Amino acid sequence: MTIVQHFVGGAHSSDGSGQSNVFDPNTGQIARQVPLGDAALLDKAVAAALAAQPGWAHTNPQRRARVMFRFKELVEAHMEELALLLSSEHGKVVADARGDVQRGLDVIEYACGIPQAMKGEYTEGAGPGIDVYSMRQPLGVVAGITPFNFPAMIPMWMFGIAVAVGNAFILKPSERDPSVPLRLAELMLEAGAPEGILQVVHGDKEMVDAILDHPDIAAVSFVGSSDIAHYVYNRGVAAGKRVQAMGGAKNHGIVMPDADLDQVIHDLCGAAFGSAGERCMALPVVVPVGEDIADRLRERLIPAIAALKVGISTDADAHYGPVVNAAHKARIENWIQTAVDEGAELVVDGRGFTLQGHEDGFFVGPTLLDRVTPEMKSYREEIFGPVLQIVRAPDFETAVRLPSDHQYGNGVAIFTRNGHAAREFAARVNVGMVGVNVPIPVPVSYHSFGGWKRSAFGDTNQYGMDGVRFWTKVKTVTQRWPDGTPDGSNAFVIPTMA
Repeated sequence: MTIVQHFVGGAHSSDGSGQSNVFDPNTGQIARQVPLGDAALLDKAVAAALAAQPGWAHTNPQRRARVMFRFKELVEAHMEELALLLSSEHGKVVADARGDVQRGLDVIEYACGIPQAMKGEYTEGAGPGIDVYSMRQPLGVVAGITPFNFPAMIPMWMFGIAVAVGNAFILKPSERDPSVPLRLAELMLEAGAPEGILQVVHGDKEMVDAILDHPDIAAVSFVGSSDIAHYVYNRGVAAGKRVQAMGGAKNHGIVMPDADLDQVIHDLCGAAFGSAGERCMALPVVVPVGEDIADRLRERLIPAIAALKVGISTDADAHYGPVVNAAHKARIENWIQTAVDEGAELVVDGRGFTLQGHEDGFFVGPTLLDRVTPEMKSYREEIFGPVLQIVRAPDFETAVRLPSDHQYGNGVAIFTRNGHAAREFAARVNVGMVGVNVPIPVPVSYHSFGGWKRSAFGDTNQYGMDGVRFWTKVKTVTQRWPDGTPDGSNAFVIPTMA
């Protein structure tokens, strides 16, 4: 049995109090095991980080950027290896896995320009003989806790910026698909980062709590469910840390009567069912405005869903593969039954889907539910699977209110040919990321990613300049150089109202 080890101080380790199984979602069989680290292992990682970080911070930004350039080249050279490894543990098809890696690389590319982003501000003559300037400095030892659904992208979103600005980073990835994060740390060392600058520790809640409580970890970034995000934020802040904690989502796609239905159907199939719906920016709720557009949308969706091919992750013709494990499959199917029990109309049922030769795989067929209402628990909560819910809205005002009133506020999209409606919607909707005829509005790397309400806890977003701000602290210097005048006429006087 292959053991996916920790990576601490530039060396592999299997330390820990237990092990967790890593499954091949295509077969349902155990493929690897991962050790579950404890507080003692974290102490070793923090010690290695503390030893390495001061020298890395004092390395000039241009040289740190060169390491990021080299890391980018290495990841690109190993793209196929990483994509296949990712697919084998997560279940997303290989093309989707390549996208996972590439969207992480986009942030690494941004980090290659870190000298520009790290520049401070300068004011000459702020007072008599007084100049003021500011500088950005790294926090020290920082950490990231990442989810199973993007095992390459989200770690790179975090450590790309954190390492480039001069921090040492400790990554705790999901124990469900830990191999790609480990491989990324190995490649960072190969790229020229010192031992201890990027480390990987595996674990469960015990490791999470150890990270949140450790006095030498200055900041934590987290992505996961909202309940856990809230817990991470509260416990981390109580321990005096800087924390950003991204939570769940229930993204809506508003379809106006004038929308291009061909485009909408194509976009919905990709956004709702791609990666088996295991994306925090998936589009699991479609809101047609008016009964006519709702009926036409439903009629067009049924054959489009029937044409979707569910296959193993290495099937180049498959639109999506299995979900990550048996427990998650059961959870999704339970939510489908909950929706039916609540009164939703089950139009397409994806439960009980099996694939010949892979009968034990964790497959869920595409599911369509109509006549879903805001009162239903299945609407209020995140299903995180290949399930699309139709919530009919009688008018534009209702369509704006639905995502605005929802507990989650990650992403939303509107499909329309009407510029005024799109502009009005984007301005008024109470959601952090908006797409106009874009079903998955994940911002490019030089902007930033972040939701509102229970989709995010903390004051800064992921990556871009918000990432630079989160992983650094600003120091402001007010300086003067006295000329030694004996009568004291050059003495500094605190300004008064006089």
